Amino acid sequence: MSATTASRRAFLGVGGALAGVFALNQAPAAQAASKTTAAPTPYRVITPGSEQYEDLLQGTNLRWKGTAQRIAFPRTAAETAEELRTVLALGLRPSARSGGHCYENFVANGDNQAIIDTSAMDQVRWDPEMKAFEVGAGAQLGLVYQLLYKQWGVYAPAGNCPTVAAGGHIAGGGYGSMNRRDGLVVDHLLAVEAVHVRADGTVAISRGTRDPRDPHHDLWWSYTGGGGGNFGIATRYWLRSPSASGDQPEKALPAPPRHVWLSTVAWDWAGIDEAAFTRLLSNHGRWHETNSAPGTSEATLFAQLKTWHRSNGSITMDTIIDAGTPDAAGILERYLAAVADGIPAPKVLQHRLVPWLQATQWSGFTGPDSTRRFKGKSAYLRRSYTPEAIAAAYRGLNDPSISNPTALLMIASYGGAVNDTAPAATAVPQRDSIIKFQVVSIWDNPEDDNANVAWTRTTYKNMFASTGGVPLPNADADGAFINYADVDLNDQAWNTSGQSSFELYYKSNLPRLKRARSTYDPKGVFSHAQSIPLA
Repeated sequence: MSATTASRRAFLGVGGALAGVFALNQAPAAQAASKTTAAPTPYRVITPGSEQYEDLLQGTNLRWKGTAQRIAFPRTAAETAEELRTVLALGLRPSARSGGHCYENFVANGDNQAIIDTSAMDQVRWDPEMKAFEVGAGAQLGLVYQLLYKQWGVYAPAGNCPTVAAGGHIAGGGYGSMNRRDGLVVDHLLAVEAVHVRADGTVAISRGTRDPRDPHHDLWWSYTGGGGGNFGIATRYWLRSPSASGDQPEKALPAPPRHVWLSTVAWDWAGIDEAAFTRLLSNHGRWHETNSAPGTSEATLFAQLKTWHRSNGSITMDTIIDAGTPDAAGILERYLAAVADGIPAPKVLQHRLVPWLQATQWSGFTGPDSTRRFKGKSAYLRRSYTPEAIAAAYRGLNDPSISNPTALLMIASYGGAVNDTAPAATAVPQRDSIIKFQVVSIWDNPEDDNANVAWTRTTYKNMFASTGGVPLPNADADGAFINYADVDLNDQAWNTSGQSSFELYYKSNLPRLKRARSTYDPKGVFSHAQSIPLA
């Protein structure tokens, strides 16, 4: 096996290589017999008669279950193109799926009749021709971190949930705990390969790169935050930092921290009244206003403040910082003190030094249990929370109409190196925000759907009541995050701002994204409730 190749199928690759060497030494008759048995196995297709069928109609959010007649698992772009031709010839409406973590029913719905699932394309390897790391669209982030670090000592600054796959995560401009230190993962995207349908109905495979002279440069740009299900099916990404030079894989992406400090603190809700809650959020927002400049030591700190519904009994905050930062322990200590200033002191649940690779599996940031149901609504903030938002959040978190200990505001640090990139350089336009958060409810039973969805909608709407119920881009807020898809933004019952969901997600980048969609999916073959409109 090549030292620059790593994937879960690496052993099979070695077996194939050895078999090829062995065949060269066989007698001609044996070689002929070998050739007759070497036909490639077809990729897997699941239909209603298959044992796995019912399970595979659903993704992570168990609110949604589709009715697809065909679920295919191609292993290459060529097989993806073959499957797409088959689906179109059968007159079926296709949808693409990578990790299945969509917040809404963009894949699992009654309209999509065929799912093209990229999970079999999970390779992570060095491509010497591209001088970049090739990552399959189905590769889960936990695997990507493991293989990049173990083989080459590098990493990609992507998300925290290890079961999220690269396909949708990268396409939507996903973020994670190292973004304040090293930027978004799309800031390190060199190229993308996608299968799409031309205006004449033929299926094509195109590769777009960061090079503005590339005729498919707009394809690359669209996959730096334009969202999944808009331009075709991403099959492969290549990652290489813009500042990288030479052809050594160890220098193509950033090195992660050697160790990180992890911290979890908790406040008892019993000691938090409205004044204390207001002080907590004001302290938190003020620290981020002061400490989110790119390149600063404080920008190596990331936190999630989780203000759970009062029925949970507590409010928690998980924090991570690169231990190699000068005075890292001091920065963390001062951050915790600043957030807790003037309110009851929190309990320290953990404070420990951990190797970075192990920290990628830390439960503090790994996302919701994948056997549950959830609804989320997002916002970017340019400044601290408004008094209107704090008051509405307090009311929602103390709302007696639900008793759900896993309803919360999940508030994440943002800014830092993310804000060192121009808004039009990638499809992610929010490049001067300091906080990204979501109002989210997580629950188990279908009979609780209405109450939890209503709570999430109402709390969010009240937080932004003066701007039409949404985080209208202004001095305080900066729109919403496409990877936390929210169809309510299309609904005037919940959005009276006068701006569409597309304007809230993409802002001034929307016209270019419309043109790209018209180029790479001009027939609207891939469509969902928030597909970018054709130009």
